[in-house]
Amino acid sequence: MRQSRNNRMDNRRWISWLILSLVVASDKVSAIFVDEPLLYDTFPPDFIWASATSAHQIEGAWNVDGKGPSIWDTYTSQPGIVAEGATGQTACNSYYFYQKDVDALKSLNVSHYRFSISWPRVLPNGIGQVNQPGIDYYKNLIAALKVANIQPMVTLYHWDLPQALEDMGGWLNASVADWFEEYARLCFTQFGDDVKIWVTLNEPWITAWQGYGLGVSAPAKYGPGTYTYQAGHNLILAHAKAYRLYESTFKASQQGKVGIALNVNWFFPGSDLIADKDAAERALQFMGGWFANPIFGSGDYPSIMKLKIGEKSAQQGFNQSRLPEFTAEQKLLVQGSADFLGINHYTSLLTVNQPSNINDVSYESDQDLYSYYDSSWYGSGSPWLKITPFGLRNLLGWLRDKFNNPEMIITENGYSDTAGNLDDMLRIYYYKHYINNVLKAIKTDGVKVSGYTAWSLMDNFEWRAGYNEKFGLFNVDFSSPELPRTAKASARYIAQIIHDNGFRSDQPCNNYPISK
Repeated sequence: MRQSRNNRMDNRRWISWLILSLVVASDKVSAIFVDEPLLYDTFPPDFIWASATSAHQIEGAWNVDGKGPSIWDTYTSQPGIVAEGATGQTACNSYYFYQKDVDALKSLNVSHYRFSISWPRVLPNGIGQVNQPGIDYYKNLIAALKVANIQPMVTLYHWDLPQALEDMGGWLNASVADWFEEYARLCFTQFGDDVKIWVTLNEPWITAWQGYGLGVSAPAKYGPGTYTYQAGHNLILAHAKAYRLYESTFKASQQGKVGIALNVNWFFPGSDLIADKDAAERALQFMGGWFANPIFGSGDYPSIMKLKIGEKSAQQGFNQSRLPEFTAEQKLLVQGSADFLGINHYTSLLTVNQPSNINDVSYESDQDLYSYYDSSWYGSGSPWLKITPFGLRNLLGWLRDKFNNPEMIITENGYSDTAGNLDDMLRIYYYKHYINNVLKAIKTDGVKVSGYTAWSLMDNFEWRAGYNEKFGLFNVDFSSPELPRTAKASARYIAQIIHDNGFRSDQPCNNYPISK
């Protein structure tokens, strides 16, 4: 996904990104896919049902009404970056067609809509002058949602950093935490009376590892064993500053809550060997614990990360660990800086222990493991996404045990194809079994999951895959200027699940009436 030193290396990094920085195929160990029986039961009465999008993927209007450029605007303007040269300059044109989105949401029966605010749309330079048309757009969207009896769940940052801030170092500049705090203050002030659920950062792992590590995502900075940890550190501090701001200044009057959305795969041990079980745990700590442990745990990075990166840094000739240290003051700032844990989960992998070359200075090699997919797992339109619904329940149980059973919201979960067909039965299968595993986690395992969010509301700009990978519950006809949204069979299925607040043994598959 990004600019690189040469095309060959770029291809290698892009492949690595597609498999979430690991390795796709192996027959070393088998974990045969087996259908699980469904649990027929209902979710709690106040369960949050949502669907999600992000600003850059749907809004379009990339340079109108005072909006400043984002790093993704800059990145995708370069030839050869995105499949078929696609960009998000128009996307679903939701800046103009947001009422179509609201209508689609209403037909799904959702209680909430998770969308993101474009930082450069409201602050074109990232800080300083406010862009009133941008503020007005989000106020109009929120007002339309309220009319439809849908509550906003708002993400402050979904990867579209203002280019003006990237020009000053972006997430590598320690001042970014202050910039983010200023942006958060504006959003809390302008929208907080109507927004009761805030997500500070969407998938900081992607920003840190792909954006500033592999260089396969905007802003295409290559520092796989250095920049990635520096960016991750500043992301955590930025999140914490925004949370403490809300806690001290806005929470009493606005009565909302603030969390963070982390993308975490489940990692199965590739064998019964202790070394492989340890490797699977290590993979979870390096992916999920990297951001969750400082916020929901000890206020610091996982001990295995500190140990591994510290030892390898010394062996590689660094004067200090490549993993930054939190000061005592920063630990107090960070620890407990969330009201809920948002989980973006799609897939699982098998993992075995495998020592890395000490000369390879990278987050990937720091883990000393090898991960792969089982050949029996059903695929999707994305090379990295295999259908493993049982992994989600395992992950939720792991998070419950590691972080004292925090409130969790599934902030993303969904399935891609490449055709965009309305008769999307495999997506229905995916949603049926993943959502049912959330129900099992709540009812059987005692996990505190308070909501579920389907990704995505509609087919949209899927980053470097352009418009080729489609996650939508609604098809978008990108050949039409009106960009009509048409419900897929999966939309009717999700609407039925939400209507029933769970699973019935006589539940129809895809005939819930949707007018779209």
